[in-house]
Amino acid sequence: MNASVPPSSDSLVGLRDALRDFAAARDWEQFHLPKNLAMALIVEAAELVEHFQWLTPEQSSGLEAESRREVGEEIADVLLYLIRLADVLDVDPIEAARRKMLKNAVKYPASK
Repeated sequence: MNASVPPSSDSLVGLRDALRDFAAARDWEQFHLPKNLAMALIVEAAELVEHFQWLTPEQSSGLEAESRREVGEEIADVLLYLIRLADVLDVDPIEAARRKMLKNAVKYPASK
């Protein structure tokens, strides 16, 4: 993959494929084991949380442009690691999310 992201990356499958190519071009598959990817994911999630750690609820809802940009980069890191982990484990994240939402609908009915 070159410095630009291919046009097909506007879908989850396209993004997954772009990540596969990115990792393969750098010979990173040897490091992209589920354990390593899960650990990297949680590190990036912690970096995301760090942006909100000492903010009030109001401040966290009204981030300034630079903070919003930084938070966006952390969200991207979390998403990329999550997609890569799902790919390595052969888990369809969309299907898994749909199943989880159905499970949650039973567990937490709207009528309650």
